[in-house]
Amino acid sequence: MSQRTILLTGATGRIGRVLTRHFLKAGDRVVATSRSRESAAVLEAEFAEHSEKGSLRLKIVDLDEPEACAALAGAVAAMGPAALINNARNLVNLAVGSDGNVGRAEFEGELRLGVIVPYELTVALLDAGAPLGAVVNIGSIYGVTAFNTALYDDPGRQAPLQYGVAKAALLHLTKELAVRLAPRNVRVNAVSYGGVEGRAPQEFRARYGRLCPQGRMLDDDDIAGPVEFLISSGARAVTGHNLIADGGWTLW
Repeated sequence: MSQRTILLTGATGRIGRVLTRHFLKAGDRVVATSRSRESAAVLEAEFAEHSEKGSLRLKIVDLDEPEACAALAGAVAAMGPAALINNARNLVNLAVGSDGNVGRAEFEGELRLGVIVPYELTVALLDAGAPLGAVVNIGSIYGVTAFNTALYDDPGRQAPLQYGVAKAALLHLTKELAVRLAPRNVRVNAVSYGGVEGRAPQEFRARYGRLCPQGRMLDDDDIAGPVEFLISSGARAVTGHNLIADGGWTLW
């Protein structure tokens, strides 16, 4: 299999690191973005061998800036990204008040980074002449269904409303772009993950398990497969699809 070039935003977060590891191991070239130089340096050190031979390229960029997507696209188009994975996050946008209500700045920030930026970056790459063939938007079960109050001690604050609303909008963006970009042979899909273990306390994981058919949260081994499938040639007939990887959470 020839080497693919993959542009991955939000590469230093939990999902981003797993995807970076997967694609580098597969022999691909990963162009990884982060807004934080410190986080990028940690990622570069973790994959030092790949950085040294050029299969990992790091781009420090704040995608919230108005011209950031166009600038990034112009800088990476010549590298030939065949796939774009929209995974950028900013936890600042998930802040809520003590009453669980959402401020305008946080709501707008979540929608901007979670919906507008994936749109702008996709279009900018195509306008810059990148040989883009597949786009995968990283979604969530909370873009598919509302949160379950039984999972949380403090639902209003632990399940920020703006997060689910933005993820739902991202899923519709996926459908719209799939239709609009089909004539350009670009496939656009999404992956909606269930909860990933991370640093979740044991009591939270236990509650989650009782509410999920598979009886568990996701772990790192569950992350890369769905994305790999959607950018592969085996999925050439799949576009506008939301692949739900949640252990059955959304079935109940």
